[in-house]
Amino acid sequence: MTAPGRRFYRLRTPEPVTAVSVRVDPYPVYLAVGAGRRRMSLTPDEAWALWRCLSEAVASLGTPPDYIRTDIRPARR
Repeated sequence: MTAPGRRFYRLRTPEPVTAVSVRVDPYPVYLAVGAGRRRMSLTPDEAWALWRCLSEAVASLGTPPDYIRTDIRPARR
């Protein structure tokens, strides 16, 4: 079984417009917010822990906005 290639996931916020992107190489995972010059490298375990913390924290904000209800398909770039 071969490892999957590099994949990019991206979503923009409406106002102010900010890009949020994630690149999976498949290891490591890179997270970038904004222009992407500053990115954070994460191990798979760190990425899962971040996902869990963010999902709980964001869920406490209430109903998700409409722009978030979209399919995000991985791109090879």
